[in-house]
Amino acid sequence: MKIFSEETCGQLLTRAFDEREKELAAVKEILSAVRARGDRAVFEYEEKFDGTTLTQENFRVSEAEFAAAYAAVEPEFLESLKKAIDNVYGYHVRVGRQDTVRSANGRTTGYVVRAVERAGIYVPGGTAPLSSSVLMGVLPAKAAGVGRIVVVTPAKAGKISPYTLVAAKECGVDEVYKCGGAQAIAALAYGTESVPKVDVIAGPGNIFVTLAKKEVYGQVGIDMLAGPSEILIVADSSADPDYVAADVLSQAEHDVLARAIVITTDAALAEKIAAAVEEQLARLPREPIARKSIGTGGGIIVVNSLDRACALANEIAPEHLELYVKDPDALLPSIRNAGAVFLGGYTPEPVGDYFAGPDHILPTSGSAKFFQVLNEDIFTRKMSVISYTKDALLTDGADIVRLAESEGLTAHANAVAIRMQKEGKKA
Repeated sequence: MKIFSEETCGQLLTRAFDEREKELAAVKEILSAVRARGDRAVFEYEEKFDGTTLTQENFRVSEAEFAAAYAAVEPEFLESLKKAIDNVYGYHVRVGRQDTVRSANGRTTGYVVRAVERAGIYVPGGTAPLSSSVLMGVLPAKAAGVGRIVVVTPAKAGKISPYTLVAAKECGVDEVYKCGGAQAIAALAYGTESVPKVDVIAGPGNIFVTLAKKEVYGQVGIDMLAGPSEILIVADSSADPDYVAADVLSQAEHDVLARAIVITTDAALAEKIAAAVEEQLARLPREPIARKSIGTGGGIIVVNSLDRACALANEIAPEHLELYVKDPDALLPSIRNAGAVFLGGYTPEPVGDYFAGPDHILPTSGSAKFFQVLNEDIFTRKMSVISYTKDALLTDGADIVRLAESEGLTAHANAVAIRMQKEGKKA
């Protein structure tokens, strides 16, 4: 793992979302085909990309397939899964937003929160079966009160991982469709003969999924534009280099495009972390992926203070940020831009990935500066509520009329003035 000074680390600081014209053209073609031909187009793309032969009879996962999935997973997995579901769902229910309506002097204002009617959750199924992404996509929607939740996930040669199917069933989802990529996003956005059109699409995916979500935004709502996974670790001399190296590799094994960065105030620690990364890499089953990721998107930056470390962290705006320092709580107020923050040496990133409760579907590529972690707010809408009594309108009416007339909107002004005149009040 390369070591950089603050003066030479520029290549690590930013990674903008890459649209890639060739992939975008392919995505637009897929979206157009599914919009025009529905299920038939989806089936053609599934055959082409995943080797899955689909019909309207086997497109949706059957109860027999769910039952087979339960038979295939270990009882210990199911036990751990249930605990994770309790934590994640309980967290989202606890932090959910409530209606806020206040009345004073004849004026009632505020908002009421309403869940969308239908949500589509994309669950990746490429290089690893990400059953945890089922929990992180579905449970915030359930906590928000969404009535119909549709899951789409790739099926390789017609098969979905049993871990994914069991997670979906345990989360209360019955509607799972065997499709991935841009064709799955198109099916959710436009609807097909089998897949219902949804109001919001959430969940991470590859570049084709991300570009498709960007293209259909406006037709439906989306959570964010997620790219390859990232971790940034701020470490001082109190950090254990073996732990830091393990956390670096926990993200590097995701994808050759993943990014893993350490910022430290201790040059000697940087050398120890680099050595520990190399030692642990050799033992990883996914070593080729992790090694390429570290080589192209990883590095250790040595800075002269924790203040500078926080400033760089805010510039990078990472998906996952670990504050592995002696007093992480003292640093937290300095952090403005991150998808999720993990405090202390005993809170490695996988604690959040699987179990703690907060979501692991997070903004990447610096978009934590304007996107937020997936949460129940993504699946709700605020509707304003306004109520004036007669006396309140008569009190405020002249001001409202004056402002409307200043814009040349006389009918707006008249809607208030006519009421004032009938009540004997001058507008």
